[in-house]
Amino acid sequence: MNTWEVPSDLHPLLARLVAETGASVLDVEQFGAWAQRPGLAMVVFAEDPDRYKETLDLAVIVPELYATAGRRFRVALLRPAAARALVSRYGFARWPAFVMLRDGEYLGAVDGIRDWDVYVDELGRLMEAAPSRPPSIGIPLKAAGAETDCQEH
Repeated sequence: MNTWEVPSDLHPLLARLVAETGASVLDVEQFGAWAQRPGLAMVVFAEDPDRYKETLDLAVIVPELYATAGRRFRVALLRPAAARALVSRYGFARWPAFVMLRDGEYLGAVDGIRDWDVYVDELGRLMEAAPSRPPSIGIPLKAAGAETDCQEH
């Protein structure tokens, strides 16, 4: 999908994220080629906002982070099915999350909902981080603040 096309079936706040950041809306098949492009990138792992309301919080936060960071990275939004299919690659433990990549290599992830200052600090750290191996996901995936298993099988 081209960055200037906002899918009509997205929740309005996710559509705003796409419009304000020029995000690509990706499925699993498109992800690999997009991720391997040169440069710094943020991948937003979205879950169904009807089930995980925190997804909408991140949809509001990401455009603000993008602007705060001087638009120095490209953004992709993974639809829920793609996010669930790709989550095991990056080892985060709570929905929603974003992963930072440079030249396709993992820099780190921020999962769950955080205070604004934590987001800004973590984003700055990740943008300067050396590539590393993503952690293994060894625990059930949780919604931010949830006490029960939220991963669907």
